[in-house]
Amino acid sequence: MDTADTSNARSALMARLRAKALDLRRHMVTQARGKGQGYLGQGLGIADFLTFMYFHEFEAKDLEFDRGDRRRFLLSTGHYSIALWAVLAELGIIPVPDLLSYGADGSPLEMSTMEGHVPGVEMTGGSLGHGLGVATGIALGYRLDGYASTIHVEISDGELQEGSTWEAANTAAALKADNLVCWVDCNGIQADGPLVVPVDPVPARFSAFGWLSMEIDGNDYDQLLDAFVWAAKREGKPKVVVMRTKPGCGITRIEQRDRAHFVRIDADEWDDVARELEAENG
Repeated sequence: MDTADTSNARSALMARLRAKALDLRRHMVTQARGKGQGYLGQGLGIADFLTFMYFHEFEAKDLEFDRGDRRRFLLSTGHYSIALWAVLAELGIIPVPDLLSYGADGSPLEMSTMEGHVPGVEMTGGSLGHGLGVATGIALGYRLDGYASTIHVEISDGELQEGSTWEAANTAAALKADNLVCWVDCNGIQADGPLVVPVDPVPARFSAFGWLSMEIDGNDYDQLLDAFVWAAKREGKPKVVVMRTKPGCGITRIEQRDRAHFVRIDADEWDDVARELEAENG
């Protein structure tokens, strides 16, 4: 393939993925509108990464959730469920009309993920700080079973304030779990505002524990593509990709909020939110 063909293929790929990310964001707005509130800021911020993970990186066999040796993606931040439900709806695993039940009493589409209720949910993520430990255990189990697949896990910068995260990071590096890739969503917020405990420089901290690390803009498609190419190479150590993401990415009025951890929007504003999403991403 010559340079022009390569460039055209890359452009076509990016266009396809941007269109898919817009579909995910539409689904998230539908969910939050049905509830009147939700973790929309984080969902919008991580939509681009999840688009790459599920609609570029994963193959059909990785979406056979009863298959033991598949590549896996663990969402440690269970309150990002609004984004995962959007993905599973696009994959046809959740009926799109069911998205309106997000966060409702009795609905399996909880505001924080619970394993066992919906296919594709790999772990219960409601209590933070456990994702990297769970993923490390699965990665080591895969090695014992002779499975070649990679385990991907998303954690947040807030979870870097948890000692359990660093215990898992130490274990994964010491046991050379090079089938493990950790994606850290660094959006700079937690429940009541900015992070309480400073966590930077995140890449250097992981490197000090024995990981291979890189840092990207988690809403930049070229950087995301390069990160997935880098992460796919086995180099004898676990890898971490530190993603700087923008809460509310794709809808300016949410991006500009001082507090975007849990978003509440008045009923008469939702039409404007939907219009802004289309205007800013069309």
